[in-house]
Amino acid sequence: MKVIFLLFVVAFVSVSANSALVPFIEPCGENDERCLVRSAQNALPVMSGGVPSLGINPLDPLHVDKVHTDNAGLTMDRSGKHMELTLRGSLVMAGDYTMSGKLLVMAIEGDGKYRIRIRDMVTKVMIEFGERRVGRDSYWTVDSWKHTFNVETGADFRFQNLFNGNKQLSDAIHEFANSNWREIFQEVAPPMVEKTVGMIVQEVTKLFDKVPIRELVKH
Repeated sequence: MKVIFLLFVVAFVSVSANSALVPFIEPCGENDERCLVRSAQNALPVMSGGVPSLGINPLDPLHVDKVHTDNAGLTMDRSGKHMELTLRGSLVMAGDYTMSGKLLVMAIEGDGKYRIRIRDMVTKVMIEFGERRVGRDSYWTVDSWKHTFNVETGADFRFQNLFNGNKQLSDAIHEFANSNWREIFQEVAPPMVEKTVGMIVQEVTKLFDKVPIRELVKH
């Protein structure tokens, strides 16, 4: 699963130039938006490829083993212990599916490979974080998070082997799904999006676990 919204942490931490733990992030002032964007863009290839020294796994592509469902750009706002992120981008989800039931009002059955292209998805992530003390150092902790999402432009669905390869029925389902992409996306996507955001938060939390606040904030 390829994910575009990978590096939200870079937008609100400003790393000391002397930090050996994260030398790939440019030191920025908290309100220096140009520097923050430039730093995020430069650090993106490093973070998305994984940082073994911090235990951070690769984020692009992001592999999700299994998602269960019962249903068929970057801005930042931070204050105190709360951070709200607006993540914009397009992405591709690909993997294996098994479906039996109804997709909105149409009966559907099949199993095989799927591919969903999503254009201009906006995800808002609200994070509550705290601090923990270890010796003389303090570290940030992610206490809780929640998210909302919306697709502004469109989505395209492709499912292989629908109805055991019956092309006529498969074409009808795809025409219906792609003509009603918004309703279909709202029905099938929430577990995928939640799992993806959760895995990204989990990987980024490893940065907080290893790097003390004094090396993350430029005063």
